[in-house]
Amino acid sequence: MRITAVVSPSAGQVREVVLHLPCGATLQQARDAVLAQLQAEAGQQDMGHDWHWGIWGRQCPLDTVLTTDSRVEAYRSLTVDPKLARRTRFAQQGARGAGLFAQQRKNAKPGY
Repeated sequence: MRITAVVSPSAGQVREVVLHLPCGATLQQARDAVLAQLQAEAGQQDMGHDWHWGIWGRQCPLDTVLTTDSRVEAYRSLTVDPKLARRTRFAQQGARGAGLFAQQRKNAKPGY
């Protein structure tokens, strides 16, 4: 059966791999096939040890049986806390350059 796997090995880089696996293949078999192919291409041996895996945007256990045309996805851990990144960005650009206060009309209330 035909399976599509989508992996982002690093920020800004997305790889789509098409696999042909036997019927009744599990998510773990697809994961192993994807990692083997990526490691052969990139030459990196430690790739994917902290990734989570899922099907069509939902994280699933590795013993989940795949169906034809399933989309297997790898999810990397966040490298930056989103709240901290937003706080830092807001501190750098100030209150006037962000959000509701970016385009304020003359003599208008804040936020309008």
